[in-house]
Amino acid sequence: MSPPTGSAIEAAGHRRGAPAPLKRVSGRQPIADDALMSDDVVEFLRARLHEVAELAGRCDGDDCGQWTAHGDTVDFCQMDLSGFDPTIAQHVALHDPARVLRDVEAKRRVLARHVLSPAIDDPELPWDNRNDCQYDGEDWPCPDLLDLALPYADHPDHCEQWWPHQMRTR
Repeated sequence: MSPPTGSAIEAAGHRRGAPAPLKRVSGRQPIADDALMSDDVVEFLRARLHEVAELAGRCDGDDCGQWTAHGDTVDFCQMDLSGFDPTIAQHVALHDPARVLRDVEAKRRVLARHVLSPAIDDPELPWDNRNDCQYDGEDWPCPDLLDLALPYADHPDHCEQWWPHQMRTR
């Protein structure tokens, strides 16, 4: 999949994966343009979860339920497919559409709890005049959002700023 044209990253005028430029706002600590692309990580996650849910829905056209593995065979409800290494068969079966859709819904609930509390124009300034997460008070984007984005690190729209802090290259 090629990156969409006019993505928010390119529209902001900086390279994909490059740190967002910093600006100083009325004596406060420098903050990244667009709050370190705060809405971008949320929109990125929403788009990935939508893609995963849509694909899972297309894989379970007859609502058959759970896929199962029996040795080297995966029962996809509509048909059995054999010839897998038993470990791979079990791995495939663990990604049946019903389970994937439950996983997507759980991640959407986590995403809904984590909302930006911006330092700019906030009458009750967040701690230390920084953008933070209303749910856990962590710097924005918070570690939970960064963890949710990590599995999609190979996606062309994933930004280096979204790597969990302890995993970033310096």
